[in-house]
Amino acid sequence: MNTNAKRTAVVTGGSRGIGRAIARRLAADGLAVVVHYTGNDAAAAQTVAAIEAAGGQALAVRGDVGDAGDVARLFDAAQEAFGGVHVVVNSAGILPMAQIAPAGLEDFDRTIATNLRGAFLVLGEAAARLGEGGRIVALSTSASALALPGYGPYIASKAGVEGLVRVLANELRGRRITVNAVAPGPVGTELFYQGKSAEQIARMAALPPLERLGTPEDIAGVVSFLAGPEGEWVNGQVLRANGGFA
Repeated sequence: MNTNAKRTAVVTGGSRGIGRAIARRLAADGLAVVVHYTGNDAAAAQTVAAIEAAGGQALAVRGDVGDAGDVARLFDAAQEAFGGVHVVVNSAGILPMAQIAPAGLEDFDRTIATNLRGAFLVLGEAAARLGEGGRIVALSTSASALALPGYGPYIASKAGVEGLVRVLANELRGRRITVNAVAPGPVGTELFYQGKSAEQIARMAALPPLERLGTPEDIAGVVSFLAGPEGEWVNGQVLRANGGFA
């Protein structure tokens, strides 16, 4: 019996990297998937095509998670196409490097607008739309344990996301909707590799006791667990999927 029959997932940032792996995994689990993306039409189309080629249902919707109207339209599109929303995964995010200094303010504001304001809007819309048994998952980070220079805006935004998750889990008391965060360690994605030398990548890969970078599929598996029936008793938590380095 397919326990995911007639369930729909919205995955923000679902066209590339970890978001794409999550979208594909949830589709493989039997959910129809709405793939949100910001600007890369080709990448979104590729994700949808891969899901459909494997026998799943998917729809790509473009928008800015930091814009309330765009987020509302994303959920409207999911409801119109598939009749409802049951799982929401907020994976959209940016990672500009910026020092904690006046010169870094523009990058800080941009990061907060996407990573934290976006999470607030997506989680808020999810709370308004999901029914009993719904699942909400937000992507955080394990980078906070390293506190590396240049990561200040990113870590600050994700600390805020974790706070929102814990509060929303309590605000949804009595509705049987779980709210959790997944905090990946270093994962081999385009976003991770950008601007890093081979030496830096090797050093990051050596951090976990398992001595490798995570894969997008590693993270997608954790999200699949939280979104499925086995994850029902996990609520208000931050799962640090990082190979054990922190």
